[in-house]
Amino acid sequence: MMEKYSPQEINLTKYLFFTGKGGVGKTTVASATAISLADAGHRVMIVSTDPASNLQDVFKVSLTNQPKPIPNISGLFAANFDPVIAANEYREQVIQPYRGVLPKEAIQNMAEQLSGSCTVEIAAFDEFANFLTSSKINQQFDYIIFDTAPTGHTLRMLQLPSAWSNYLDKNDRGASCLGQLAGLNDKKAMYQKAVETLGNPQATTLFLVTRPQKGALLEAQRASHELAALNINNQQLIINGILNQPTDAVSQTIFKQQQADLQNMPVTLDQLPKLAIPLRAYNVLGLANLRLLLKDQQPQITEEPVTASHFPDLDVVVKNLVQSNKKIIFTMGKGGVGKTTVAVQIAQKIAAQHKTVHLATTDPADHLKYFKITSPLIKVSHIDEKKSLKEYQNEVLTTAKKTMKSNDVDYVAEDLRSPCTQEIAVFRAFAELVAQNDSDVVVVDTAPTGHTLLLLNSTQSYAQEVAHTSGSVPQAVVNLLPRLQDPKQTEIVMVTLPEATPVYESMRLDDDLKRASLAHTWWVVNQSMLATQTTDPCLLARVQSEVKWIDQVKELSNNHFAVMQWQPNYEKTLLTV
Repeated sequence: MMEKYSPQEINLTKYLFFTGKGGVGKTTVASATAISLADAGHRVMIVSTDPASNLQDVFKVSLTNQPKPIPNISGLFAANFDPVIAANEYREQVIQPYRGVLPKEAIQNMAEQLSGSCTVEIAAFDEFANFLTSSKINQQFDYIIFDTAPTGHTLRMLQLPSAWSNYLDKNDRGASCLGQLAGLNDKKAMYQKAVETLGNPQATTLFLVTRPQKGALLEAQRASHELAALNINNQQLIINGILNQPTDAVSQTIFKQQQADLQNMPVTLDQLPKLAIPLRAYNVLGLANLRLLLKDQQPQITEEPVTASHFPDLDVVVKNLVQSNKKIIFTMGKGGVGKTTVAVQIAQKIAAQHKTVHLATTDPADHLKYFKITSPLIKVSHIDEKKSLKEYQNEVLTTAKKTMKSNDVDYVAEDLRSPCTQEIAVFRAFAELVAQNDSDVVVVDTAPTGHTLLLLNSTQSYAQEVAHTSGSVPQAVVNLLPRLQDPKQTEIVMVTLPEATPVYESMRLDDDLKRASLAHTWWVVNQSMLATQTTDPCLLARVQSEVKWIDQVKELSNNHFAVMQWQPNYEKTLLTV
């Protein structure tokens, strides 16, 4: 049996990072840790740079990027950085010197390069670094807690010795995530010290927060490998939300699934120190409940039955897609929300209307292999992400070696391991797939982001303006972009869960799509437990909280939404037509 996570009973370092996949409870665990340490008489600072952070809601106080005392908890201070705002400010700082110097198309290209997730990562790390290296902060607090740690990709970028300037001018391919590093030479020493602190086991501990579920465990493994590759091995695993005492058929099913996933945990994770937090039979909101989360004593629960509301189902969405004669359909959403399940069911329901469907996935895990699809009207394919990425990397590096110095080539090589490069490589492969036009409808599991599309679009304009042949865009991409922006041909179905973090992340994704003028109307709330009729106290707490988030999606979608009921083992469910 795993040791229970109790901050008072383990040796803690001064700096504590909590990281993990969205929705695993990072903010909850970090906040409960901060309260526990403050209640024990320590001076504690908790910092969040998660754009979807609910730290302000947790403590019921407005927060900024400056330490603010939390009422009713002596010794506890909090700050909430907004990396999106910081990234916007930094983007303008980088671009300003080029205004009036470079063509309008070049400025547009630079702005889009600096609009991706990697820029946000750097902005977040900039805030982290200020706290990690500040002697004033160090002296003022006994513990400094960070909600959301920098990724291995961000740390690798900051460790590179290559030049951090002039790259933006040279790169006309549109794949760069590293343009945001231009002009950061004055902060290089601070970043180096911050990275060294992260890797110091006497100073820092990284808690990988996960759920007892296969997808979350695999994501924790990926993060662990990335950090270990940078010699950041001071890691511990916190498994949040373990159901220990099932009381009905639904909870029994979840209990068995959790235990199976934990028993088959990746070996590298299993070797880490492991700590457990039980699933609680109440919504972990408010100071009182957070104080109890990590304790053995729990409040008396008053069960409040929830009447399952009648929500539209997936048939409503598919009926509209068929009637409006959509040609390209994406299922989009953050990892773990069930995009593949929704994509498969959409493809099957469309095929039932006697239309041919090309069902494709760009997910390297290829979850389509878990589904038995027998309809002769459905063609299934898997875009090989690794192969597409490798081909694209080789193409870019070959060109770079012809025109750049070795340091800058190293710089580009690191850039090509970024998430944005992966998006572009996969998108190019998808563009070729759609160009084949071998079916009535193409349904794609895992779509490119709006940032990727804008980046390709701005790169195309930039390449036409400047004489760099390496900036060319494949004809398949040129033809596809207008189709994706045509609501008569394309629909992006946003998939989310009835929980805070997945909904907040979907809202940011929605903004991204609007910025790229992409056709997006429908939302699907997946894995809802409202209709299960569970009587288990722990699961009832989840059921009661779902209504708020389903109502939020209803409003966001202007009533264009559907709700899919929870299914056990949904990733491995065999579906047939």
